[in-house]
Amino acid sequence: MSPTEATAKVPTLRERRRAVATQEILGAAERHIVENGPHALSLRAVARDLGMTVQALYHYFASRDDLVTALITKAYEDLADAVLAAVDRAHEDPSVPRLVHAAEGYRRWAIAHPERFQLIYGSPLRGYAAPPGGPTTRALQRMSGIFQRELFAGFTTEQLAAADMPGPSPELIAHLGQLSPSGLGVLPPAGVHLLLRAWGHMHGLVVLEVFGHTSFMGGHQAEVFRVSMSHLVQDVHRRIPTA
Repeated sequence: MSPTEATAKVPTLRERRRAVATQEILGAAERHIVENGPHALSLRAVARDLGMTVQALYHYFASRDDLVTALITKAYEDLADAVLAAVDRAHEDPSVPRLVHAAEGYRRWAIAHPERFQLIYGSPLRGYAAPPGGPTTRALQRMSGIFQRELFAGFTTEQLAAADMPGPSPELIAHLGQLSPSGLGVLPPAGVHLLLRAWGHMHGLVVLEVFGHTSFMGGHQAEVFRVSMSHLVQDVHRRIPTA
């Protein structure tokens, strides 16, 4: 890279100030969600907390939907980072499958950030629709990719295609063929079934805990979750034929 090219890539003062202001707005919006819940998100309240007018806030986010999209994307990215950090520490306890470590990272983040977890997985905000193929979709695909990699590591596409799962309908096969090759579209139908089954099991347990439906287990919730995830991995791998 030439000195001219290197200089051209350095953000301008205006761009740096805008980036800082954008992060401050996102931080204030996240605090508002934590204090009042996702459905109470208000641009006016966020602007007031920052000592700015709503009109000034519109210079950074053109609408409430744009701000919600940025908040959802950031929540997905932070959750994915937490999952990756848990996987990176898997070598500290190699007796536990890496997928279990990933699931536990997912659970810990959700419990620590219940309101932000609700933003991405709770009831949709009224009037909001994520932009098709936009940043929230890409962030979700990143999350899916992590679990897909950890669940199916060491297995070939041919093995996944021959997994012991009910055969999908022709209509479902046709639909799967239209999915993005960077997401579920890389998997054969049986692999998609296995991944969604595992995801639903894991996510369902986390949702139950985040919303207080498993509090009767007291301080044993982490133990129950680990045992359940370990059995899940065993069942999934049992269904995939050996090479």
